[in-house]
Amino acid sequence: MYIAKSKWPSKDGKKIHHSVWLRESYREDGKVKQRNIANLKNCSPEEIEAIELALKFKKDLTKLGSLNQVELTQGPSVGAVWAVSELAGKLGIKKALGPGHAGKLALWQVIARVLDQGSRLSSVRLAKRCSAAGLLGFKKGFCEDDLYKNLGWLADNQVKIEKRLFTGRHGNQKPELFLYDVTSSYLEGDQNELADWGYNRDKKQGKKQIVIGLLCDAEGSPVATEVFKGNTSDLETFRSQIEKTAGIFGCERVTMVGDRGMIKSGQISDLQDSSFSYITAITKPQIRSMLKKGVFQLGLFDEDLCEVEHDNVRYILRRNPIRAAEIAASRLSRIKKLKDFVDQQNRYLSEHPKADRFKAVQRVWEKEARLKVDDLLKVTGEDRVIEVELDEQYLTEVSELDGCYCIKTDLPAEIADKHIVHDRYKDLSMVETAFRTIKTSHLEVRPLFVRSEANTRGHVLVVMLAYLVVRALRKAWSAFDLTVEEGLDDLKKICAMEMKTSAGGCCLRLPTPDDQCRALLKAIDVTLPTVLPETKVTVDTRKKLQKERISL
Repeated sequence: MYIAKSKWPSKDGKKIHHSVWLRESYREDGKVKQRNIANLKNCSPEEIEAIELALKFKKDLTKLGSLNQVELTQGPSVGAVWAVSELAGKLGIKKALGPGHAGKLALWQVIARVLDQGSRLSSVRLAKRCSAAGLLGFKKGFCEDDLYKNLGWLADNQVKIEKRLFTGRHGNQKPELFLYDVTSSYLEGDQNELADWGYNRDKKQGKKQIVIGLLCDAEGSPVATEVFKGNTSDLETFRSQIEKTAGIFGCERVTMVGDRGMIKSGQISDLQDSSFSYITAITKPQIRSMLKKGVFQLGLFDEDLCEVEHDNVRYILRRNPIRAAEIAASRLSRIKKLKDFVDQQNRYLSEHPKADRFKAVQRVWEKEARLKVDDLLKVTGEDRVIEVELDEQYLTEVSELDGCYCIKTDLPAEIADKHIVHDRYKDLSMVETAFRTIKTSHLEVRPLFVRSEANTRGHVLVVMLAYLVVRALRKAWSAFDLTVEEGLDDLKKICAMEMKTSAGGCCLRLPTPDDQCRALLKAIDVTLPTVLPETKVTVDTRKKLQKERISL
């Protein structure tokens, strides 16, 4: 690696142009070639001198440290930020966000969400510690207020960003299958403009929530997200997804995959109006109705797939023996737990003659409801003895469909056979994995730290883009015995060395990573730079910036 300088006159001879490049030589097919690493034209002569000095002694840093004119100090942590930034470029996120200041602020929010989940204030502190301004090429500084405003910019440009991502990933080859599901996220406060009461999947009573929809391609990679008010039903969110795939992404032939609570008769009608197809499942009551009508026979449910066609709709039937055994074991365990509880109450009543028998029966009823076995058992109490009677006939009827499920679709068999339809429906698990990562594990969409509708939408978009990065890291590092978080922690240990010369020059030089970090970087095809020029951009919290202004 070396510094190449050149000068040449302008066409009229009145000006002298010059260039300064950091280059390296490499051999390819037996020929020696050069490539540019960084443009150092805007660096001061002192900075260029410091870089030259660093390159001169790169094989023996002890000599460099012994020179009186050079001071070495530990610089910021840059390994993880650089790796995530480069990977975001490979995934098309940088291009989708754009090269402007707003795009770079959005990119930093994505990187900060991957590295350190928190508020915009914590993102600013992280930017200071990691020298994000220099690594991402910021031309001006920012504080947390700029990041909050940037969330509004993200919301305003969400359609453009998602369309660029979609085009960059799929090009002119439009996908023909999309996976869609929704979830909810509860809020600690009640001032968010989208907060409302609704079906809380997190089982948090007394908490308002927002509803989040996630649209993924056939590989489980998110292509769009949308935030709805907390009282929006799953079915109401579906039409906007049809409009996205047809209007924004320009897909003409699409199959939407959704679970049994997502695609019902109204949604099927909307899909047919758009000439779209669907893959979904039917509920246990609907299966029983089909059995009574004679459309299905119970013997068709087997470990091997079976297909039945009725009224131009194909039904794929299967019984999962492992799931059937799990359901049966769980049911028997709950029944046993209730019987044990009844024995406990009977002992208490026998040992305490003045105890209220009716209250003991009430406790058993409450326990029965919590265990969800009230339809299988009959609880009675006479002569201070509580008895439990099992409805054997009903238990037999309920057990018949253990592990059974039925997938339905209007796709023609020549386009997708029963195995393809079954596998595509099972692919919905990838959307559930995305929700788990976004909500409860790595990315933690909550707490939101925002109130306005625009900022909420921008925040959720940042989380979706961050999930694209985490998903790529998880796939690339699957062979390593570590989680994505642990891999990023290893890369955070790569810190730059700040080199200052007696002449006033300053630069940041990166050391050679250890074997583990080299392997992690190689897996995502990222190469660390050797040197980084010093940046004069100020990144700080609003509180500290105000103090600096007052002191001036």
